[in-house]
Amino acid sequence: MPAHRLHPIAALGIAAALAACSPQTDKHAAASAATPATNGQTVKLLNVSYDVARDFYKDYNPLFEKEYAAKHPGSSIEIQQSHGGSSKQALAVANGLQADVVTMNQLSDIELLADKGLVAQNWAERLPDHAVPFTSTTVFLVRKGNPQQVRDWADLTKENLKIVIANPKTTGNGRYAFLGAYGYALKANNGDETRANDFTRKLLANVPVYENGGRAATTTFTQRNIGDVLITFENEANYVSRVLSPDQFEIVYPGYTILSESPVAVVDSVVEKKATREAATEYLEYLWSEPAQELAAKLYLRPRNAEVLAAHAADFPKIDTFRPNDIFGSWPEIMKKYFADGGLVDQLSPKK
Repeated sequence: MPAHRLHPIAALGIAAALAACSPQTDKHAAASAATPATNGQTVKLLNVSYDVARDFYKDYNPLFEKEYAAKHPGSSIEIQQSHGGSSKQALAVANGLQADVVTMNQLSDIELLADKGLVAQNWAERLPDHAVPFTSTTVFLVRKGNPQQVRDWADLTKENLKIVIANPKTTGNGRYAFLGAYGYALKANNGDETRANDFTRKLLANVPVYENGGRAATTTFTQRNIGDVLITFENEANYVSRVLSPDQFEIVYPGYTILSESPVAVVDSVVEKKATREAATEYLEYLWSEPAQELAAKLYLRPRNAEVLAAHAADFPKIDTFRPNDIFGSWPEIMKKYFADGGLVDQLSPKK
């Protein structure tokens, strides 16, 4: 495949659409999260998730609620959502937010909860595909016509280019953006870390400020018209450019980029207390159902179901990707080396 691929795109009320997606807990979520199941009649679950997943779960929840009611006659289920930066969300759960399930965009966010005893250590073995129902990748969103002629990672170091990304220190979206750039730099420089550092330092010099989440970065780029390039997930770029604001943006696929995985888990400490384990488990298992996989594909998440993926092949170009763990080690090692205070992000970021 060529080193890049452009998807031409069209504009429709992005301001209202994105404004409706502000990164906060959905109405009544915090209050109802503490409400236990009432004899199987009405079950209330709280799904604590990352910010750009809101569009998927907004449609998935009614789908599951209908399935649950059919499977459990006389009973009903209500799902509340909380969205924000993935790692911030994990910390909120660690600090007491009563999530029945967590649906994150980074394995380390659930590993954090497992280390604290809130999620079982074998959480990834409880569901198919190591508990990752769909994947995405990191791409570039540029303005229509690609005026800066951005074709690949190498173009992101051009002088006077302005890049918008989420904060790599606190968000999964930003971490994948950083690791995607650094992984490219290592490959382009035959593993030479010094030269990879030089490249990434120049790229980060083109980032005026780190946004506090993936959706906040999208809003800055699309609504506030700041920046030349948004580095974000493939599903977010497609949703914005095809659904929210067609004919205003184009997607550039780098020749080599990072694979992002969206792990899910039951929060054992909460479902035991609320007696919601059965419902919470069903909620996550249904993510692998054909209707849910089809929904994921329609929202530009790469489904695990091979038949569904094949049916949507036109929306998912074949690209050369790498798993972060294959290049950088385990997530604890990644977090310490790159994203901890004083780590590589801090060392390579310009001093503001």
